[in-house]
Amino acid sequence: MPNSEKANTLYGFEPYLAAEGEEYMNEAQSAHFHGILEAWKSELMEEVDRTVHHMQDEAANFPDPNDRASQESEFSLELRTRDRERKLIKKIESMLKRVENDDYGFCDSCGVEIGIRRLEARPTATQCIDCKTLDEIREKQMG
Repeated sequence: MPNSEKANTLYGFEPYLAAEGEEYMNEAQSAHFHGILEAWKSELMEEVDRTVHHMQDEAANFPDPNDRASQESEFSLELRTRDRERKLIKKIESMLKRVENDDYGFCDSCGVEIGIRRLEARPTATQCIDCKTLDEIREKQMG
């Protein structure tokens, strides 16, 4: 899917259009986010597989030290990226459990609704925008 199309969809999902008076995190909304999270996880898992195959295919014992160093540097960067993605996959799995337990979409700090648009922008969000902003302000002041 071209990037211009991807900007309008999230992992192949159209933005959720809530009906007026619709209950927050009802079955349809939960299914919407479950699908988004599963698609994201699947995409990341495919990326991990591609990296493993790429590293196996490209692994060579170059006689030139510069070539070897370049390859090791490239592999190191790929592994760091995959490590970040592995952590993200764990977070996505945690969010999927929250969807199953009807706990998804509510702020860990104050318990209010996080909001459909915020969750579509960041499906792993665990705080409402107000609590997240306060945390970031505190972090800036402490750091």
